[in-house]
Formats: sequence, structure tokens, C-alpha cells
Amino acid sequence: MDPLETRELVEKSPTDSSRKDDCQSSKTCSRTSPLYILMEPFQWLQMLSSQLNPTFIFGVVVVYGFSQGLSGSFFKVVTDYYWKDVQKVQPSAVQLYMGLYYIPWVMKPIWGLFTDVFPVRGYKRRPYFIVAGVLGCASALMIALLGKVPIAVALSCLIGITAGVAIADVTIDACIAKNSIEIRALAPDMQSLCGFCSSLGALIGYSSSGFFVHHLGPQVALVLLAVPPALLIVLGFVIYEVRSTSLQSEKKKAVEGLQIALRGMSKTIKLPQVWKPSLYMYLSLALSISTHEGHFYWYTDPKAGPAFSQEFVGIIYAVGALASIAGVLIYQKALKNCPFRSLILYAQLLYGMSGMLDLTFVLRWNLALGIPDYFFVIAEECVSRIISRIRWMPMIVLSTRLCPLGIEGTFFALLMCIDSLGSLSSKWGGGVVLHLFHVTRTDFTNLWLVILIRNFLRFATLGLIFLVPRGDQADSLIPSDILTANSAASLDDDGLELVPVKETSEEVQLLIDEK
Repeated sequence: MDPLETRELVEKSPTDSSRKDDCQSSKTCSRTSPLYILMEPFQWLQMLSSQLNPTFIFGVVVVYGFSQGLSGSFFKVVTDYYWKDVQKVQPSAVQLYMGLYYIPWVMKPIWGLFTDVFPVRGYKRRPYFIVAGVLGCASALMIALLGKVPIAVALSCLIGITAGVAIADVTIDACIAKNSIEIRALAPDMQSLCGFCSSLGALIGYSSSGFFVHHLGPQVALVLLAVPPALLIVLGFVIYEVRSTSLQSEKKKAVEGLQIALRGMSKTIKLPQVWKPSLYMYLSLALSISTHEGHFYWYTDPKAGPAFSQEFVGIIYAVGALASIAGVLIYQKALKNCPFRSLILYAQLLYGMSGMLDLTFVLRWNLALGIPDYFFVIAEECVSRIISRIRWMPMIVLSTRLCPLGIEGTFFALLMCIDSLGSLSSKWGGGVVLHLFHVTRTDFTNLWLVILIRNFLRFATLGLIFLVPRGDQADSLIPSDILTANSAASLDDDGLELVPVKETSEEVQLLIDEK
């Protein structure tokens, strides 16, 4: 190279370098601009839609947004007032009744087996969305329109509503688990989508529940719970699914698939890296006994408590739903790449500390500090909901990591069944403690002691953190031979076309990085 060319290269290098720096600076500036921040959620949804079938996204919105989020939040507030004002039962009894709501969720492995190995007229998913919708609609209309019914009938109808939600949840969770296995890089994003839809639906449900309870009464307001199940029926007809052509051999395949699923579940659950985190998830829920009904009765009591109105109770929960969305965003932006054990450890520690705010409120120390009840309860709800969401998200991602391909719906349902058993134990345990300490409709003298016991159990859960694996949230936690064996032995997966086969995890990760 002659000296002239060398000099030209030297003169051009700073210019090229400065251009790269300017380009990088421009990209950084654009990422921090208000327009970029506003458009980022839509770009994220566009990215998910490009990698996943749009009908799957629609299914997540209907199941998590309407069926679980909106219906679940509306159900919570309206049934609280239904038991308190219509049936007039004690808070400890309501806790026991609420535990029965989890029976359909405990049965999730059965629903999972049906969706995995018992297709109906060649369809694996569509019929179960329709069944869930019909069951939920019928139960909601029955309890709302029959007037005051015996407690056993009312409880059966309410369990029927939760059964419809549980069946729909299992069906869509099978799709989520399958996607999480095939595209591991998108697993946290899918859980973030589910959490966001659930929290947004809860925000709408909580915001409107107090208004409808006040103007319609708790019983008539229950008729609105028939709307989300109706959307499930629509989902069953519009969701994309390829019908199996081998209808004559469906029964034989169902029996074979059932045997394969049971063997795969038995083999997988015995793995230490599976049963240990499953045990932790159960104990972390069961040991945190629920005192919700004691709080609710105290909230609305005109003498012992702050006597919050029906509308304000709905506002409290609505603000909590907004806080849940904030928790999802915090997890999505900052925590989705953290190791399981570290994230769950600190989340559980904060969870125990946040429980002390309830104790402060019940003992009315907030008034001694000059903090009004309305302000304090809103702040407490925000803190507890954010921490609860951050604590819950990695455990759901962990559950998807433990599912073998081929029986992912059944096994994920089994893990969610374990969680439901934990929630049931929490409700019943809380009901027993409320009863033992004589917390009734009008006597809240020992409510502070019940809360103190609950908080101690939350901190005690930290001693079980060794059961949680240390791996990252994108790691595969079970042996690949189990995945391969179950995939090879499983039935023809003619179901939902959820993931384009040509996409690999590496390609998706590159796309996420670009976004």
C-alpha cells in the first residue's frame, strides 16, 4: 500500500468511527424517547404475534384476561358480599367454603389428561373451551336467578363457575407449556403476557364490582359472571385447530396416550429436580395462611374497622390490580433473566416483610403515625400486590421448565394442581386459625394475632429455599432423554398450530434482542 492510500485510510477512520458512535448514540436516544417507550408494548405484542399463532394470543386474552382476570376479580368481591350480606355466615366458615372453590383446580391433572389424550371428533382443544363456557354460564345464571338458595346449592353453583375457569385454564396452559418447551427464549414473555392480561382484567373487574354490588345487590350482580364464559364458547369455535383425520382409531389412541401420559408423569415427578421445587411451591403457598375474610369483615365493620364502602373496597382491589401490572413490568424488564433461587429468595423475604403492613393497619398504628386509613390501605395493597406478582412469576416459569414435551398439558396441570392444593391448604388453615382465635362477624380482638402467626410462617418458608434450583430461567431443568422419549411416544399432535416449525430458540432470541 502506498503512502497516499495509507493517509486516506487514516483520515477516513475517525470519520467512520464517529459515524458509528453517532448511530449508537441515536439508537440509545431513541430507546429512551417517550415515543419509543409508548410503542414498545405494541412492538412486543407484534413480536409475539409473529412467532405465535394469533389465535393463541386471542386465547390467552380471553382465558387470562376475561375468564381469570375480570371474572375472578368480580367473583371475589361479589361473593364476599354474597356470603356476608345474603347468606350471613361467619368469616371462618367463608374461608372453608372458599377452600372448596379450589376443588376444580385440584382436579386439573384430570382435565389435562382429557385435553392431551381424549380428542372429541378429532379436536383436542376446541371442545374443552366450549364445555368450560357452558358450565360457567349455566352456574352463574342459576345462582343469580333462583333467589336465595340453600348454602349447599349456592356453593355448588360457585364451584361450577370456578370449574369452568379451571378447565379453560388447563386447555390454554397446555398450549403455553408446549410453546415454552419449543421456544425457551419466549417462556418469560408468554408468562408476562398472561400476567399482564390477568392483571388488566382484574383491574376492570375490581373497578366495576363495587358499583354493581351497590346498585344491583350481590346476588343479582352474579349474573354478570355469565359473560366471560360466553366468550369461552366463542373461543372454542374460532380458535385455529387442525382436525385429526384418523377418527376411527381415536379410542385406541386415547388409551395408548393415557398409558404414555401416566408413565411419563410417574417417571418425571420422581426426578429430584422436579419434586423438590414442586414441594417448595406447595409449602410456600400452604404455610402463608389466608386471613382474607377476617380482613374483609373488619374492613367493612362500622365499629371495629374503618367501615369502607362497597365502592371503595372495589377501588382497593382495582389499585392492587394496577400494582400487579407494575409487578409484571418489573419482572419483564429487570428480573426475567435472574436465577430462580436468588429471585424467589428475595421475593419471599419481601413478601414476609410486606405482611407487617397488615399488622400495622389492624392495630391502627397508621393513625398514630398520622396516616389516614384510605391512604394506608391503598399503599399496603400496592406493595403487597407488586411483591406477590414478582414472587409468583418465576414459579410459573419454573413450572413450565419441568414439563416433558408430549404430556406438557397434563404435567403442567399436575404442577398447578399442587399449587391449588397449597392455596386450598392456605384457605382452610386460615379458616381454622380464625376460628380458634374467635374472629367472628363482630369480634376482631385477636385478628392481629392471626396476622402475626401468618407473617411468622411466611418468614419460616425461607428455610425451604434450598428446594429451588439455582438454574437460570432459560435453562432446561429436566433430562433431554425424557423429552425425546415422551415426544416420540406421544400421539400425533394434530392440535393447535402454535409455533412455526422453522423458528428456533436462537432465532427468536435474536428477534427479542432486536426489539
